[in-house]
Amino acid sequence: MDIKPIKTASDYRATLREIEGLMTAELETPEGERLDVLVTLVEAYEQRHFPLDLPDPVEAIRFQMEQKGLMPKDLEPMIGRSSRVYEVLNRQRPLTLKMIWRLHRDLGIPAESLIRPMRDAASS
Repeated sequence: MDIKPIKTASDYRATLREIEGLMTAELETPEGERLDVLVTLVEAYEQRHFPLDLPDPVEAIRFQMEQKGLMPKDLEPMIGRSSRVYEVLNRQRPLTLKMIWRLHRDLGIPAESLIRPMRDAASS
């Protein structure tokens, strides 16, 4: 199995073409193993060259509210009384560790998004 690191955009495109040709490879065959290694290399290259920026906490919360059809009152068990929920949603109050843990547990919001600093209310 002759596999080289992906160092350039040209290497990246060539590897993607090779992966496309191997997509029907059976598991635990030489082709399936090659596919697995190439996908791992592509993922590493993409993380390094095309990092995804996580949303800030309020954007992440609002997205989950929209996806799950939640209202601000539905966040009270996770954040606290309604005035506190509105302060968080309006970027006037930062999340506490307890709020982060509950939002992560109950809404499935990635903790990495919840621990990021909030944008200023003026910039939203």
